[in-house]
Amino acid sequence: MKKRAIDIVIILSIALLLTLLYHFNLSDKSTKYMFIPLLTYYYIGQYTERKFKK
Repeated sequence: MKKRAIDIVIILSIALLLTLLYHFNLSDKSTKYMFIPLLTYYYIGQYTERKFKK
């Protein structure tokens, strides 16, 4: 599987999970903004993997 496809799957799964949590009232109203930090941490993890890969 290509790296771009994995990126898309991860981003869509995070968005789907947060949407479902919000839809079923399992979280508060600020959960819809949790996508931004999760996506940021995901790309920081990718950057550190590339930077410090041996």
